[in-house]
Amino acid sequence: MKHILRLLRTKEWIKNLFVFVPLIFSRQLFAVERIEDAALAFFAFCFLSSSVYILNDIRDCESDKRHPKKKNRPIASGAVSKTTAAVIGVISLLLAAALGAQCGGKVWLALAAYAAINVGYSFSWKHIVLVDVFCIASGFMLRVMAGAWAINVEISQWLILCTLFLSLLLAITKRRSELHLTTESGGDAGTRSVLSKYSFSITEQMTTITASGAVISYALYTVSDRTVKMFGTENLVYTTIFVLYGVFRYLYLEHKESVGENPTDVVSSDVPLIIDLMLWVASSAVIIYGRL
Repeated sequence: MKHILRLLRTKEWIKNLFVFVPLIFSRQLFAVERIEDAALAFFAFCFLSSSVYILNDIRDCESDKRHPKKKNRPIASGAVSKTTAAVIGVISLLLAAALGAQCGGKVWLALAAYAAINVGYSFSWKHIVLVDVFCIASGFMLRVMAGAWAINVEISQWLILCTLFLSLLLAITKRRSELHLTTESGGDAGTRSVLSKYSFSITEQMTTITASGAVISYALYTVSDRTVKMFGTENLVYTTIFVLYGVFRYLYLEHKESVGENPTDVVSSDVPLIIDLMLWVASSAVIIYGRL
């Protein structure tokens, strides 16, 4: 069971929390029916993302065996056979489809688009420079859009832009960390072939652009006319400090410790980053629901 849970990458399900972003910012956080709708979409993405991870692990089994970290994955290490993994992947896919069908047509389309993009990524697009990071970013955007569609609310364009820049930042720093790992291992870590088309200098420039875009788009969202009118306050702008600290802290960890290869590990293990995230959620909730 331990190996099956690792195969499903349940730890990575934290990424699907992006589905709940529209729930918070639409002032529906305490509406039970809306919470249930968002939860259905969340678990649909959890099972779908697990099936995608399994497909990737089956496809990349041989290269993973040569990777210093990925060699310990269930399929690459031999703990779970490819046949067993394929069966579990199909079951996960069917569960995702069933849950998605209960969420409505738009959410189901978001799930279908996520699946299609990731299949394309697994078989081809992950080898195309820049296209690979945009594929990763699209997954986060689809989560946010599906979260809004699940509870039938309109989402701010600024929030969509913020999600785009933030997800691109995570994807680019992931590539930078993989470059660092490849360099440390002497240039042959069984990593992605697309890494040869990236360099530290270009990833530095892209990191600067995406980090700036994420912070600025969030700040503009907090002071936009639509946001101020909806929440009845301009005080949401003060939560930008937590967004700035979170981005700075993540970049610090990436540059000093090269931990960006797995953003989930960073977010779930770094205490200052966890505290910052909790403070952002708490302050946002107080301002939005307390109308401060």
